[in-house]
Amino acid sequence: MKGIVRIAAGSGSIGNSDVENLIRWLDNIVWGPWLLILLLGTGCYLMLRLKFLPLKNLKFALKCAFGGEQKKNAPGAGGKGGTISSFASLTTELAITLGTGNIIGVATAMVLGGPGALFWMVVTSVIGMATKLVESTLAVKYRGMNAKGETAGGPMYTCLHIFSDGEKDSNRKRFSNIGGMLGMAFAFFAVMASFGMGNMTQSNSIADALWVSFRVPKAETGLILTIITILVVLGGIGVIGKVTQVLVPFMGIFYMLGTLVVILANWRRLPEAVMGILTAAVHPQAVSGGLFGSVTVTAFESLRWGVARGIFSNEAGLGASGITTAAADTKDYVKQGYISMTGVFLDTIVICTVTGLAFAVTGVIGSTDADGTLLTGTALTVAAFGSTLGEMGGNFISICITLFAFATIIGWAYQGEKAFEFLMGGRTKYNLLYRFTYALTAFLGCICSLEMVWNFSDICNGLMAVPNLICVLALSGKMCREIRAYPVPGKRAGCGLKYKKELR
Repeated sequence: MKGIVRIAAGSGSIGNSDVENLIRWLDNIVWGPWLLILLLGTGCYLMLRLKFLPLKNLKFALKCAFGGEQKKNAPGAGGKGGTISSFASLTTELAITLGTGNIIGVATAMVLGGPGALFWMVVTSVIGMATKLVESTLAVKYRGMNAKGETAGGPMYTCLHIFSDGEKDSNRKRFSNIGGMLGMAFAFFAVMASFGMGNMTQSNSIADALWVSFRVPKAETGLILTIITILVVLGGIGVIGKVTQVLVPFMGIFYMLGTLVVILANWRRLPEAVMGILTAAVHPQAVSGGLFGSVTVTAFESLRWGVARGIFSNEAGLGASGITTAAADTKDYVKQGYISMTGVFLDTIVICTVTGLAFAVTGVIGSTDADGTLLTGTALTVAAFGSTLGEMGGNFISICITLFAFATIIGWAYQGEKAFEFLMGGRTKYNLLYRFTYALTAFLGCICSLEMVWNFSDICNGLMAVPNLICVLALSGKMCREIRAYPVPGKRAGCGLKYKKELR
């Protein structure tokens, strides 16, 4: 190769110019207009077919997620239960989505796509609630089994039902029809995404955060992170679920409190920030100056980065979170789909929104470092919180990034393993190899360049979404009818009988 290896002074970061240029080129192709239309179009189509039930039943979904709705064994609910509780499934799913996409992802979106990218992130999540509801419900309904007879699910199993009955325990179905080939394609991209989005992106952010705030060498961070990851993932989904049940609520509350302090400390700028974000979504140049510095992006770039980072944050349409949803110990697949849907609301509509507002009110967007380089990623995040909370703010956000990213790493370990298991024909004897390889990848992520890691993750995300969305659209007719007929307490009197009829 013609490129040369670069080592950032003091940080241990490496990268190759030729490889970076190739990955950037592929990223632009994958995340072109065609994929944005597919993602947003699918979400809009499902929202209309569901008659806006994801929004109408959001209160019910939140009550189910946090234990306020104890209804069990809905009419027609059936199938084998999973291995962890519904709440553990949700917290593991949130551990996967509540990662750097909520902090670093928002920062990169609002720099590369302008402040208006935050608006498109929120719009994407509202539409994505319909996609997540359908794909998660399908994942639980059509979950299968591995060679040990353990519950396994996700879009790769759902795809087996597109053009045939798709017997859950038949490995031959994986290769015998178009649905099987789509399932294999999804599983392959999911494995690649687990190394990229699930691991390298997160470990890179941890290394950056600890270097910026505490000057911990990235190679040392990678070594320690690899060891801790191995210790957790070797325990499988049982241990992962127990860790996330404690870690996710703590880190979510901890981060939200700190972010709200920053916003309230700059509350006088809040109206200007909100109006600037809304204006920049359709006319970025109109908000140049003031809180947002010099904006040089186009309206399409604002849309592109908002959608890409919104999907990166909540994974609606990617399908990977369905793997974790399918592990829930429940027979009520529609209810579990609603529980899974709340992750999109909490992840993007709540946490990403307050994160973006914190960037906006502090006026750090468009700032540069001492060398004149535009601040982005971890550096921009530290600057935003440090502008209000001083050195303590930088340390606070570094701790938050570390907690969020580590939760994502261990959560994605399960998703990638199940996809890998599917590729191996349901055989589990190779899982240990995957777990060790996955943990070692964390070290690589710590020492690679930021742009290359994020672009590689974007590519994996986009390619993973294609077979999943084909599957969702192909099976959406019957599934939307079931969801529409589902007996939500306090609404649609008598629809339980209709629900039973739809299942016949």
